[in-house]
Amino acid sequence: MYTKLWLDYITDDNGTVVSFNDNLKDSPIVQNAVNELKSCAFLKNLNIVLDLINDGSLNDEGYRISTSVMGYKIEANTENGLIFGSFRFIALYRLNDGEDINVTEIPANKLRMLNHWDNMDGSIERGYSGDSFFFKDNDLIINERTRDYARILCSLGYNGVVINNVNVKGAACDLINDRFIDKVRDLSILFSSFGVKLYLSLNYAAPIDDPDVASADPLDDKVIRWWEKKFDEVYASVPKLGGFLVKADSEGRPGPFTYGRNQAEGANMLARAILRHGGIIIWRCFVYNCQQDWRDLKTDRARSAYDYFHDLDGSFEDNVVLQIKNGPMDFQIREPVTPLFGKMPNTNQMIEFQIAQEYTGQQRHVCYLIPWFKEVLEFETYATDKKGKGSRVRDVVSGETYGYRYSGMCAVTNTGNDDNWTGHDLAAANLYGFGRLSFDPSLGSEEIALEWIRLTFGNDGKVVNNILKILMMSWPAYEKYSAPLGIGWMVSPNQHYGPDPDGYEYSRWGTYHKATCKTIGLERNSEGTGYATLYNEPNASMYEKPETTPDELELFFHKLPYDYKLKSGKTVIQHIYDTHFEGAEDAEEMARLWDELQGLIDNDSFKRVFARFEHQVAHSKEWRDVINSYFYRKTLIEDEKGRPLY
Repeated sequence: MYTKLWLDYITDDNGTVVSFNDNLKDSPIVQNAVNELKSCAFLKNLNIVLDLINDGSLNDEGYRISTSVMGYKIEANTENGLIFGSFRFIALYRLNDGEDINVTEIPANKLRMLNHWDNMDGSIERGYSGDSFFFKDNDLIINERTRDYARILCSLGYNGVVINNVNVKGAACDLINDRFIDKVRDLSILFSSFGVKLYLSLNYAAPIDDPDVASADPLDDKVIRWWEKKFDEVYASVPKLGGFLVKADSEGRPGPFTYGRNQAEGANMLARAILRHGGIIIWRCFVYNCQQDWRDLKTDRARSAYDYFHDLDGSFEDNVVLQIKNGPMDFQIREPVTPLFGKMPNTNQMIEFQIAQEYTGQQRHVCYLIPWFKEVLEFETYATDKKGKGSRVRDVVSGETYGYRYSGMCAVTNTGNDDNWTGHDLAAANLYGFGRLSFDPSLGSEEIALEWIRLTFGNDGKVVNNILKILMMSWPAYEKYSAPLGIGWMVSPNQHYGPDPDGYEYSRWGTYHKATCKTIGLERNSEGTGYATLYNEPNASMYEKPETTPDELELFFHKLPYDYKLKSGKTVIQHIYDTHFEGAEDAEEMARLWDELQGLIDNDSFKRVFARFEHQVAHSKEWRDVINSYFYRKTLIEDEKGRPLY
């Protein structure tokens, strides 16, 4: 039986009395909220009022929780606000040991979503937690686990989920045809009863397979009519569907470029066809030349999203949202922030993260990613024409800077059908943390971690302190023993796991570090590919010179000799040696901290994580030895501390 994560509190009847407005008695959302409140053993015999009000300060999904001598009150403008507030009340009651609760919480982001890369055969692309719990043997599954997943999302304030893989040719084709449309409708109803909208990934090239159309040209009348008819059919059966996620013109996929059209023309064709149904088109900006020649020193994959989309600002329909990766490459352990943020004032945007750990340990290594996401969200874009509003990334993607109609945060999720949902028990901190962060980006990564630890493992002081130390050490540790100074990609091709310094060095994917016996890195300033010039000032000037570029990104932006001194005072080569030894030592320390918890937490969970740490400790040493040996053999420069470099 699978775990309930931080919702492991169900009882038969706690004696709690929940009252609410009479006009809400038939609401599935309110009924789910009531059921949740009445199923918590620790809320025994409380009086709780759910009250639908009209308060402009709360927006559509905010809520107010208050305490009085009569009990507790949860107020909101909408039913969604009431159920989000109910789950938050449960968490706060546990965290505060039943003390008075008086809070008002309003989500910063309009869209707070998870993207599944689940395939209909039950596999998951870049999935590290078992198989899909949505699909099996080309069928769509709706069961008690599906309902519990809806509860998990609602408990964190997620309000959207894409259930199928955007990277597969047949994305959504079967799901929006007669065979599955009734199940899609039922799943949409289930999710919406927990305040979550269902979205589907869409195959942009689908009309090609219709012999009467045989095209996907966005300006072709036959293509336009095909999509209008398809959306009419879908929304007639699934009126609560939020919309579609689209990947086109990327990694071999057809798209508007195939027909000499631009990205706005492709997105707008779909957006106009879906507009009358109230749906939105989420258009991924992961568009780049995946047939790059490694000898070409000017073509730069990092520039692609900017080059293809920036000049189209203001050309997209109002129900199109550009989904932009946090970095310009592909979810590496360290990348600069994508320069599109703060440069497109007239186009809806949302930021895409990945909690599936594709390049950060694949849920076999613990890697708490929320501190990294916080750094990205706090990055100052120096956005122009911001009308006195904030211009950090989190201000831009929340819509505060430019007043976007649709905007927010999404993440490629890390869940599967493993008993613990996320493969590694500690990886659930990323699922929890991203939900909390997308609701309130002002929260601290340590603050979020403490919430998750206490709700999942209890309040024992040693348990809380040790797991907190592990989580906060984990991302820096992984960065130390993997790819240094922002170069990324030193992984085995295709599987993206384990050290392989030259794995992608001569490939078509544009992911090069260009290491020689004398230098390493790419020149991306104005004398190189020009990528650094894409940022607003003063960021462009900061990245222009190695003297002003942050150490952790030096080799992303500059080609440097190994004896170049970083701001830390270390040379590039000594930094590489030191961090790889330190990272392996950190892995051993995290394992030791976990070992101390035997007997203090659930034994099954302890054993699962213990086994993961055994692997991580050994694998971190493999990373250390492969990377250090590679650079020693390249340079023949000895370690200043005399350690073996193999």
